[in-house]
Amino acid sequence: MNNGIRKDAADTLADVGRHWGWLLAFGIITVAAGVVALAWPDSTLVVIAVLFGIQLMVAGIFRFVGAFAVEDQSGGTRVLWALVGVLSFIIGLYALRHVVATVLVLAILLGIFWIVNGTIELFTALSFRAMPGRGWTIFMGLLSIVAGVILLVYPNISLWALVVVVSVWLLVYGFMEIALAFRLRSIGQAAARVATAT
Repeated sequence: MNNGIRKDAADTLADVGRHWGWLLAFGIITVAAGVVALAWPDSTLVVIAVLFGIQLMVAGIFRFVGAFAVEDQSGGTRVLWALVGVLSFIIGLYALRHVVATVLVLAILLGIFWIVNGTIELFTALSFRAMPGRGWTIFMGLLSIVAGVILLVYPNISLWALVVVVSVWLLVYGFMEIALAFRLRSIGQAAARVATAT
């Protein structure tokens, strides 16, 4: 019985360990984004705002066309989807014309996201004591919460300082993801040996 449970646990850990490459790739991309943002802070702000505006405009066009293209919708639903499409297009156009305001709004949304993301990571790590890399996950969750609180508490932070904070957070988070990926790989290899032995 105990051998069966041990084998199931080892198989699960070995399976998780086999997917360490995805976490490594995510960490490398995150570090690269942090380096780019730190090297070109002004361009980073403009690119983020422009991409956000373009995405909203494209989404608005698709929603507007989709409101009339889908046949299964009632007249009221079509009107609502068309209004959402027009609103999305207008907000996207505004975002392209007013880059600074767009970046400030994105900073607030990013702060909220970091707090929520960090809270979920912290809760997950505290709930599952057998979680691989639990200490790293707790630390990353706390780091995410602190970074989000800083963005929300200091809304008048200069845009350049905001890019520096975001860049440093991306670098730290990316390196921690890379370290966690290698840790998962070694745990997976050890678990595979246990599963084979039992």
